[in-house]
Amino acid sequence: MIDINVNYLERLAKADLDDGVYEEIHTRFPPEPNGYLHIGSAFAINTSYQMAKKLGGKFNLRFDDTNPKKEDYEYVNAIIEDMKWLGFDFEDRLFFGSDYSDQLFDYAVYLIKKGSAYVCDLSSGEIREYRGTLTSKGRNSPYRNRSIEENLDLFFKMKEGHFKEGERILRAKIDMESPNMSLRDPVIYRISYTPHYRTGTDWCIYPLYDYAHPIQDYIEGISHSLCSFEFINNKPLYDWVINELDLKPPLPKQIEFGRVNLTGVVTSKRHLRTLVEHKIVDGWDDPRLATLQGLRRRGYTKDAILKFLNEVGVSKGKSMIDFSMLEQTLRQDLKPKVPAIMSVLSPLKVVITNLPDDYKEYLDATNNPSNSELGSRRIPFTKTLFIERDDFSEHPPKKFKRLVQGKEVRLKHAYFIKCNEVIKDENGKVIELHCTYDKETKSGTGFTGRKVKGTIHWVSEDYGVKSEVRIYNDLFSDLPDSDNILDIINPNSVEINKAVIEPAILDFDHFTHFQFIRHGYFVKDSKLSVTNNDLLVFNRSVSLKSSYKKK
Repeated sequence: MIDINVNYLERLAKADLDDGVYEEIHTRFPPEPNGYLHIGSAFAINTSYQMAKKLGGKFNLRFDDTNPKKEDYEYVNAIIEDMKWLGFDFEDRLFFGSDYSDQLFDYAVYLIKKGSAYVCDLSSGEIREYRGTLTSKGRNSPYRNRSIEENLDLFFKMKEGHFKEGERILRAKIDMESPNMSLRDPVIYRISYTPHYRTGTDWCIYPLYDYAHPIQDYIEGISHSLCSFEFINNKPLYDWVINELDLKPPLPKQIEFGRVNLTGVVTSKRHLRTLVEHKIVDGWDDPRLATLQGLRRRGYTKDAILKFLNEVGVSKGKSMIDFSMLEQTLRQDLKPKVPAIMSVLSPLKVVITNLPDDYKEYLDATNNPSNSELGSRRIPFTKTLFIERDDFSEHPPKKFKRLVQGKEVRLKHAYFIKCNEVIKDENGKVIELHCTYDKETKSGTGFTGRKVKGTIHWVSEDYGVKSEVRIYNDLFSDLPDSDNILDIINPNSVEINKAVIEPAILDFDHFTHFQFIRHGYFVKDSKLSVTNNDLLVFNRSVSLKSSYKKK
């Protein structure tokens, strides 16, 4: 019987264990340190990590740092931080591809001596021309038949810095007529004089990923090299490198899985870098980005992300997942965990005219109706309050259940109030409401004398905490599938509100997440709330209502 809780990758790996192909399962995640991890990265990590853990194996983190032009410690540190935050424990198995430089060079020499690699003088443009197309065969380079001795001499001179960048490369000698383009004598070493962030100027030649990756897997004892289906055409090259080097078993095995994309977000590191470098966003951790640090700053918890990743599952085909599914997992995670308090994002002043100027009463409120363990708090009720501007209407539409002149509404946790007078400025804008309250209608007293249709939230003007509350909308005005991504930026992707929050916000020192009643779930901004010590800044993580429907 097939275990439905085990995906096809795990079944293949289990079969390899049962057949004695490997003594243990060993997987890895090999990010390039040239950007931050995103939600798609988390899916790939989780796929390899969970397979190793379920089958009692090991998991490595290895940085594929063989391209010095784009790599930096900033990205290394960010990736490690994200891995640890999500709980992907690589223990003491942290590796860098650059640590294998000597071995990779020696293996390249082995291929040259075997007649399986050669130094080529063609330019990049000429290589593309000689390579052919999907419908036409490639042509052999005029340098393909150099002697082994000449190739060795030139390759060592490449290593010693005798040539300019692009002047010479090392290519695998496979088959220029192969229907698989990746086997048409791919480049396996190129010259670069850009100092490496770890090795400095020790090397001026660097291996390409398709050559280095299988060797790195072999060195580390990786059993299953899991990758997305976009690499399926590279699998024959992965196997060619392993086999051509005459390595002793056990040999690593590449297996592909379907990539996961989310609607409305960008995960291409090239696009993300463009957004960061053009200062369209506030760095790699901008809450509008689907980077893990962006999602974290927006308020996504690791429990919600991990639940989402496991619910998506692993398939052989590419999946497009509605972003609302991720939002729903966050709502489910936060609902029983966080305090629900009142925050007015667009304040309109309300004066309770039948209260004395110095009136103050404390009202009791439950912190979370679905979790009594979070206790209760006291809310100050005073003569002057703030309500949401759109909770009042001079010309209410049908079924408007909030405050209008001459009618009553309930203040949440408090009393009925009736609007008697509307104060406007010289431009006709409503700036203040004069209301009266009915002391017999206090919440929790069981008052049944009459009913009102609506309940609105509020905050005391005297005790409210002034804050900045940010509402995030789509970053793009169109589907983000264009190379010219800067043309589809939504100019209204963030709304900044000068809000007032009930004073209890200052008492929840050990909470970072809150439900702002009627507005959604919010998180204290980890960056801006620190730099602006006199102002709390909150980001909306997700609205209260969901559009996601589980199938």
